[in-house]
Amino acid sequence: MENILNKEIKGIIDNYPEVGKILEEYGIGCAPCSVGSCFMKDIVGIHNLDPLQEATLMYRIEKAIYPDRDIPEPKVDLTKTAIPKKITYSPSVKKLVDEHVLIKRLLALIPSIVEYVESSMEVDEDLVLSCVDFIRNYADKYHHMKEEDILFKYVDENAEIIQIMYKDHDTGRNHIRQVVEGVKRGDKAAIKEHLFGYMDLLTQHIKKEDEILYPWIDRQLSDAQVGEMFQRCNDADASVGDELPRKYENFIIELEEKFLREVVK
Repeated sequence: MENILNKEIKGIIDNYPEVGKILEEYGIGCAPCSVGSCFMKDIVGIHNLDPLQEATLMYRIEKAIYPDRDIPEPKVDLTKTAIPKKITYSPSVKKLVDEHVLIKRLLALIPSIVEYVESSMEVDEDLVLSCVDFIRNYADKYHHMKEEDILFKYVDENAEIIQIMYKDHDTGRNHIRQVVEGVKRGDKAAIKEHLFGYMDLLTQHIKKEDEILYPWIDRQLSDAQVGEMFQRCNDADASVGDELPRKYENFIIELEEKFLREVVK
């Protein structure tokens, strides 16, 4: 089993697809991951499974890889359902989770925005570039930069899960650059492709952060670090003032009024 724990998960799933299905049952979405270079041992640690879940998971994976081996089944009462763990966050991390809510409200509007762009005679540059402005200044500079400049500094930045987050941020920025290029060319297909690409990416990215990354980081912080990070995040927010988040919340409200009203009609 030691050999499995120290292998990259992508290679394991490529050779044994059943492993990906087993992980999915435990809420571990490694199969669709675009990187997949995490070691199995790190995946188990990051997801903070209880001892019974972990023992059963590893038994099933080992059986999937070595079906002919006589592997002793763990003594686990499978008739009992584990009580779901309630995720709690430190104050600074909770604020990052709350910021995700506004970003998810934009993501939910993207299909309607794309449909509007496709049905219009010409690309509504103001609409699309206003969405780009929200993404670049609220989702990226206001939110992602606190992750990159503050949150991620409290753990090993070379950890695979952190590298995946950085890659997601860069991929998202590239999608938005391509949206801007599409606006310049009046290329509706490019705008559609990259807005949807951003939507799909950020939807999974936020889920990974809220459910896996943030709790994993919080578990490693001392009380002193929690206090220090809270102050640093407050200082970062104070440097831009209250007007910026209010501005972008009002922008999302206006978008929702415009497009949700159209849906109701």
